[in-house]
Amino acid sequence: MKNALLLLLISIGFSSCQFFETEKIAVETFLEEEIKSINWNDVDSYPIFKECDQVSGKQETKSCFETTLSSHLYTSINSEKTIVSSDLNEEVLIDFVVNEKGNLTITSISLDSLLQAELPLLKTVIIKSIDSLQPIAPAYKRGIPVRTTFKLPIVIKTN
Repeated sequence: MKNALLLLLISIGFSSCQFFETEKIAVETFLEEEIKSINWNDVDSYPIFKECDQVSGKQETKSCFETTLSSHLYTSINSEKTIVSSDLNEEVLIDFVVNEKGNLTITSISLDSLLQAELPLLKTVIIKSIDSLQPIAPAYKRGIPVRTTFKLPIVIKTN
């Protein structure tokens, strides 16, 4: 009886090992699945200016980044005392990049020919303004600093 019980326990022990086996996943398969799950059009945290250093939360940081950039540009543009000959209500579209090191660079400035004629120094003022304002930290994705691109529309109104 003892031998039968011992034999039964040994056979259960050997046959139950198959229930504890785990399926091995190839590194390539795991990597492919992980890459597919990443949203490449979004970052975990946005670039940070000195003014936004104490702000927490993704949306709050994004809002602070956009507000700081916009208000700095508006202040720079308004500080230029320019006289125009006609009323303007035009939009300037600024494309810029914040690289992995946190450097802010303008890639293009799109403005209408009327605006260019009325405010010939506008591009120079925008470039100078952006150069004087640099983030203290870049955007991050999964803890890694990443390059981010932005489009900022600015409305120029005069009366």
